[in-house]
Amino acid sequence: MRDTPLADNTFVRTLGQGAREVLALHCTIAHSGAWSGLATALEGEATFTAPDMPSHGRSADWDGHGDLFDQVTQLSAAHLTEPMDVIGHSFGGMLALRLAVEFPDLVRSAVLIEPVFFAVAIQDTPDLVRQHDEEAKPVSDALAAGNFEQAARLFNRMWGAQDGPRWPELPERTRAGMIRGIHVVPAFDDALFLDQKGMLNPGVLDRASMPVLILSGSETHPVMPAIGEGLARRLPNAGTGVVSGADHMVPITHPVQTAAVIRKFWGGLS
Repeated sequence: MRDTPLADNTFVRTLGQGAREVLALHCTIAHSGAWSGLATALEGEATFTAPDMPSHGRSADWDGHGDLFDQVTQLSAAHLTEPMDVIGHSFGGMLALRLAVEFPDLVRSAVLIEPVFFAVAIQDTPDLVRQHDEEAKPVSDALAAGNFEQAARLFNRMWGAQDGPRWPELPERTRAGMIRGIHVVPAFDDALFLDQKGMLNPGVLDRASMPVLILSGSETHPVMPAIGEGLARRLPNAGTGVVSGADHMVPITHPVQTAAVIRKFWGGLS
């Protein structure tokens, strides 16, 4: 493992020593170390370049100015110095999709693990989005009230508590990192729910013509496979897969099983 602080205040972790170059994009309120289990399961096959998003891990805090999704896209794209396989989880999956659309010559393949592109489900299965919104309202209320600790705790419970430890059982450092990063969640809402970037406009997703695998956990929120299936219908060369027994935190809680599915996907690439 190598750790590299960059001049743009982005911290980058390198995991594994395999020949396949992978750009790995973590979920909200996590950090690049979340890829350690998957990288270990793929040891000898892939080298992961895993940046920390602003306000996450060891990267600098977001200053609150500008469009954060655009900034994170630019910071991530800086690592696409050659054609790479891209893996993204949750918001990282949405980010990986955007890179595939905007930099198709540099994304050899993409694995989108539970991408949170709710605008797809708003078109296809609006009832599931309403269910999600009702369940997420306590998080939104806590964020609006500026209670970041409560928001992080509820967010973690909603998305990660089934397979992982409860909030009191998490190390203090982990809880502090989640609290630090939770304020960025609303900054992505317009892109995720309203398709602010126009990715669902006619012809846009056609640019992502590389092989794409969209993974869901079998025990996840029902809106997530709906998003995955909807994206698979819209992308020119995409398929879906399921990791049995996993909820939303698929690559963290089930790295060996996730690696097996990804290995099979990679094996089918030309």
